[in-house]
Amino acid sequence: MAFTELLERAGGMGLFQTLQVITLLLPTVCIPAQMLLDNFSAATPGHRCRAHMLDNGSEALTNLTAQALLVISIPLGPNHEPHQCRRFRQPQWQLLEPNATATNWSEAATEPCRDGWVYDRSTFTSTVVAEWGLVCNNQGLKPMGQAVFLVGNLLGSCAWGLLSYWIGRKSMLSWCCLQVAVANTSTIFAPNFLVFCGLRFLSAFGLAGIILTSTTLLVEWTMTHRRALTMTVLGCTYCAGQMVLGGVAFALRDWRDLHLAVSTPFFAIFLISWWLPESARWLIITGKPDQALQELKKVARINGHKEAKKTLTLEVLMSSMEEEVASAKSHQSQLDLFRQPILRRRSWCMLIVRMTADGFLLSVGRLGAVMGPLIMMTRQALPLLPPICFGVTPIVSSLVLLFLPETQGLPLPDTIQDLENQRSGAARGSQREVIITESTWF
Repeated sequence: MAFTELLERAGGMGLFQTLQVITLLLPTVCIPAQMLLDNFSAATPGHRCRAHMLDNGSEALTNLTAQALLVISIPLGPNHEPHQCRRFRQPQWQLLEPNATATNWSEAATEPCRDGWVYDRSTFTSTVVAEWGLVCNNQGLKPMGQAVFLVGNLLGSCAWGLLSYWIGRKSMLSWCCLQVAVANTSTIFAPNFLVFCGLRFLSAFGLAGIILTSTTLLVEWTMTHRRALTMTVLGCTYCAGQMVLGGVAFALRDWRDLHLAVSTPFFAIFLISWWLPESARWLIITGKPDQALQELKKVARINGHKEAKKTLTLEVLMSSMEEEVASAKSHQSQLDLFRQPILRRRSWCMLIVRMTADGFLLSVGRLGAVMGPLIMMTRQALPLLPPICFGVTPIVSSLVLLFLPETQGLPLPDTIQDLENQRSGAARGSQREVIITESTWF
């Protein structure tokens, strides 16, 4: 918690924090577009089997209208519309007779769509589903592709939480922005659905890093009394990003154009992110106090806090963070989330979101997201399973959250020891209140 004191010496909240929030909100606006992109680019348009007489310009040869050719080529489906997945083996001329009905056909007279499908392009001119025929017998590939994307998010949450601790927050943020930009832009050149899924996996892997590092940088450079406001603005920006995606998808109806539009901004974000300072907190606990001091003075200079040249010294920095540095040398891991009682209780509650802990909890959240498309695949066999799962889980989670402590106005703990001190301080405060109450009573 001593880092808060160093941040005060660097000017507390000022111009730097404002510029940092604006910079980090840029990827935040673009992230929802990547997460929800499949709702538009992988939409399933109306479709029917391709039939030779119907789709090879046979109207002029047979003197029949397109509607008549549709009747003799495509049977009716359960909704009394042209069947989406079957066609007649041979033209059913008898269906053109005055007393014939379009339901006078047998299963034996039909076959699957051997020559592909014809898609309704009135809403979307092109989608991933239409590009690779992810309908009928292949319709299960669409949720599998979505699951692959979410697995990338899951693994990225685990990997970036560790890598950003070893390499740094700022470096990982810049790299992840570049990875998302390159991977998702490359999807428009994918020759098949397998390559497309692989590129979307890499994109999701990078998105997890952007979410993790941008949030951590915001929290670590923000004073305690402004942290709630900053995170609220961050959450509102996510919502704004969802609205932006709707407008972009409305304007761009081709999936390649849409992918390109929501991916190229990450190239610009990659370039802009290099002005951000590295986390001074991370630099201190990883044994780079000189560089941390430079970053703190940079922040103080941007904030116009001239006194920092005198008050921020290497001796002050090391004495303030002595306990945190000693704690970092103990090589704590994700297992410490369950070894310490207070962390174990909080972690188990958060399973049903700093870097190692955030990465672990975020990865668990992504595991739930991976299960979503797979649960939806059970609708045909178990129609009630998806609504039960999606309805009961939030109710149970809301009850579990009641066991988490309030953190409003509390400084950000740097180490496990800080959490234990925070807990013992709260316990002493409670005992003091009990004593005062009893004294007043008697």
